[in-house]
Amino acid sequence: MKTRRITMMAALMALGVVVGQWFYIPIGVARIFPMQHLINVIAAVLLGPAGAVANAFGISVLRNLLGTGSLLAFPGSMIGAFLAGVLYQKFQKMGWAIVGETIGTGVIGALVAVPFAQVLMGKTFGPFALVIPFLSSAVVGAVLGGLILSTSAFQARLRDWKED
Repeated sequence: MKTRRITMMAALMALGVVVGQWFYIPIGVARIFPMQHLINVIAAVLLGPAGAVANAFGISVLRNLLGTGSLLAFPGSMIGAFLAGVLYQKFQKMGWAIVGETIGTGVIGALVAVPFAQVLMGKTFGPFALVIPFLSSAVVGAVLGGLILSTSAFQARLRDWKED
């Protein structure tokens, strides 16, 4: 099972780095990546909170090293992944992973990113300046992740995954 989890994390990280660089929305100092939210929801369901956070951190590190990400990816993606994983673990319903990702990244992550941007990037703006871009990206990505998870093929794999 440990090998399967590590393999899944590596595959999701690779997907996040490769696909994420092609599909992003630049808004001010942030580069918004809906694919990260999609992956966070999938990781929350498959890997739980710790695995989802590790996955989000890995993608953020790789994207920043490759110059395709922003430092704002750290607080947003990791908080969203954590809350998605916790809510899914508690309620065992995919909708709660979507809600967790949306609130975690779109609201909490956006608010945490403001002082993060001020300290690390020297950018100053209002406390709610990132909520709309983060929230819109999180909603789009989380819903897409939920749609993927709800397909019958994925549901069959999910049952197999949980039985092992």
